[in-house]
Amino acid sequence: MQKEILVTGARGQLGSELNYLANTIEARFKFVDLDELDITNQDDVNSFFTQRNFSHCINCAGYTAVDKAESDEETARKVNVLGTKNLAIACKENNVTLFHISTDFVFDGNQITPYSEEIIPSPISVYGVTKLEGENEVIKTMTNYFIIRTAWLYSSFGNNFVQTMLRLANERDELGVIVDQIGSPTYARDLAKAILSIITQESTAYGVYHYSNEGVASWYDFAQSIFLLSKTNIKVNPLPTSAYPTPAKRPKMSVMDKSKFRTSFNITIPYWQSSLIDCLKVLGDK
Repeated sequence: MQKEILVTGARGQLGSELNYLANTIEARFKFVDLDELDITNQDDVNSFFTQRNFSHCINCAGYTAVDKAESDEETARKVNVLGTKNLAIACKENNVTLFHISTDFVFDGNQITPYSEEIIPSPISVYGVTKLEGENEVIKTMTNYFIIRTAWLYSSFGNNFVQTMLRLANERDELGVIVDQIGSPTYARDLAKAILSIITQESTAYGVYHYSNEGVASWYDFAQSIFLLSKTNIKVNPLPTSAYPTPAKRPKMSVMDKSKFRTSFNITIPYWQSSLIDCLKVLGDK
């Protein structure tokens, strides 16, 4: 029987990349966003699932406005916790495998070594708290799930750090970029390919996983690479976090250990600069 895959949050970065890659596997896809399915409405979600025969759901929907969440916790909680719970319940009742996308923001960033899945989360922002609570709703509701935490996501689609840097470079002669937060920039297309590979493998190695591109960078390093690789001439100044206060605290260290992911699925994870080259080429072709 052909797989039928529901993708929520279809207009976001990851949803858009999954749409772009949809014809690379043998499956039917249904891409939805808020205008077609409100995941915070349990009745809507239940009827949506019972009218169809989904084999998988990839939940890319989420409230991701990290700073805005500090003053709008109600909405962040509604989407990231209640919406996730509704999907998990519907997936369980209809025997659908759920891929739920989570974040490095579930950690406080105080560790000096990469975060493994065994580290107990300790979020320091409303966004991080609601994403962790969403994870917990999945874990307590069902068994056939993959929770994938990712970090520093960018794409040729939507708003993200890469596109923001390129836009600002056209408007300014110099920029200040944070130098004391480190992580692993992650090309959403790589993550999309990895998820589709797990589906194709028909893996049942359910659980919590970490996925980001290989390698480590600060935001400053990331910006410098964007400008170097795109041959953009602009002066970039390193800034400490203290010079750029934001409503939400960010983890200082967001590097995640991906060894469980590599071992479980035998998937090679590209180095972040290689993937940045690929993304910039796609943006150039656009």
